[in-house]
Amino acid sequence: MRYAAPTTIDEARVLLAADGDAVVFAGATDVVPQMRGGRPEPSMVIDLKKIDRLMSVSLEGDTWHVGAAVPTSVLTGDDAFTADFPGLSEAAGLIGSDQIQNRCSLGGNLCNASPAADSVPALVVNDAIAVIAGGGGERRVPVAEVVTGPGQTALAHDEIVVSFEVARPAARTADAYLRLIPRTEMDIAVVGAGVRITLDGDGAVSAATVALGAVAPTVVRVPAAEAALVGSRLDDAALAAAADAASAACNPIDDKRGTIDYRRQVAGVLTRRAAGIVADRIRTRNGQPNPQQNGAS
Repeated sequence: MRYAAPTTIDEARVLLAADGDAVVFAGATDVVPQMRGGRPEPSMVIDLKKIDRLMSVSLEGDTWHVGAAVPTSVLTGDDAFTADFPGLSEAAGLIGSDQIQNRCSLGGNLCNASPAADSVPALVVNDAIAVIAGGGGERRVPVAEVVTGPGQTALAHDEIVVSFEVARPAARTADAYLRLIPRTEMDIAVVGAGVRITLDGDGAVSAATVALGAVAPTVVRVPAAEAALVGSRLDDAALAAAADAASAACNPIDDKRGTIDYRRQVAGVLTRRAAGIVADRIRTRNGQPNPQQNGAS
């Protein structure tokens, strides 16, 4: 097995195009365990962390540009990024241990294409765009369309994710991500739920996005849950309807980590809780009282 560390995107793309068995990696936190688990070794591994663009984080105008190989510890340690996307920062901070987070990246978490990837629901609810480079130049693809199935993506062999574009949230908008794991840490999600909400000046929900992980082959958007929240003041009836819609949208599997019925129930619970967290964040940011503190839900 050969090792290459290109310093430009074009060099990485050419290396990939020339070898059908080559693979790229940003932190190797998935590639190495997979090989140790018995997956055949590739003919070449291509390290992307020497490419400056893939390792940069910048705010240009109202858009964040996050390199696909940036360690998640950089994102969780960036106060400005976390202020704009507390949920996405939370999700990034749940990938592995502290040591893993010094290597793992949003690009790797996406392209590994695990149904239980923590950062993907959080990227989806924030309408993140993946910038993909290949032989035909660059193309921009919504993150929601990158993963096509477990271990499968829409990328051609000679394409790599270069960066993510995430627009700063509108006023009175926030996000949250929650997951359930059997252990306290160092585990993969049984269910993950990302929620983003915008409140109008009167405290009603004017926009909502809900995405679930680990309940289907790919991340699931839940339009019915979003519709249940929009127009409401996040009262019990609206939250219950959103939870029911989230449960109904699941297409999970039975395995040793959770049954189909359990995952469906948890999806609803996490959606409801995440929506409440988002609302609290918006109200706190705008100096408004939390209705739950006054007996409301």
